[in-house]
Amino acid sequence: MSGRGGESGAGRATSPGAVVLFSGGLDSTTTLAIAIREGFAPLPVTFRYGQTHAAEVLAAERVAAALGSPPPLHLELPFGRIGGSALLGEGEIPAEPPEGAGSGGIPATYVPARNLAFLSLAVAIAEARGMRDIYIGVNALDSSGYPDCRPPFLAAFARAADLGTREGTARGDETGPWWRIRAPLVALTKAEIIRRGIELGVDYSLTVSCYAADPSGRACGRCDSCGLRRRGFAAAGIPDPTRYR
Repeated sequence: MSGRGGESGAGRATSPGAVVLFSGGLDSTTTLAIAIREGFAPLPVTFRYGQTHAAEVLAAERVAAALGSPPPLHLELPFGRIGGSALLGEGEIPAEPPEGAGSGGIPATYVPARNLAFLSLAVAIAEARGMRDIYIGVNALDSSGYPDCRPPFLAAFARAADLGTREGTARGDETGPWWRIRAPLVALTKAEIIRRGIELGVDYSLTVSCYAADPSGRACGRCDSCGLRRRGFAAAGIPDPTRYR
């Protein structure tokens, strides 16, 4: 099947395929660049799920082109009809907490089971296309407290995917899951992520991270995501290229 490498008709080795969950933000862009550097032929997958910050979807197109990646595969999900999140228009986007203050638990920007749904669809895409590797740009250190950004969740999901798919039941065994859920940023700080991206030639001015970005992609400068991004560039000692309103 395609996507697992092997020899092309011309006798040259082909790159293995990998699904990359890709929003056009800072973390997922760095993850896409890492997948390319690690020798994978990426298939970026971008979701339109009713998010208020839909400018990130347009950013995904620009970023993928800049990295030499194929255009993202866009999928529609009905999270807007499900609700339960400020990112879906229910209530105001909260401002970042004061520096040094805790997040106070899971924030209003949490979208119920979003990464669970994203990863499930990524496995479906990978299985349909003969791929095995799935990249996701979650980060446990600098996250906003989302439960679906933690290593235990990723490990449990990989096991569940093995039990619920044709490839997983045929190829997974006691030595480990068949599906390889790759989260290269999970234990990095935002500053470390940015430095890694700069090493890989990422142009962060093309990315959109803001939870309340305007239609042109300009950031609000006050939400939690903007705060994490701004502090990350400061800690990395790299000028912040973000376009603010």
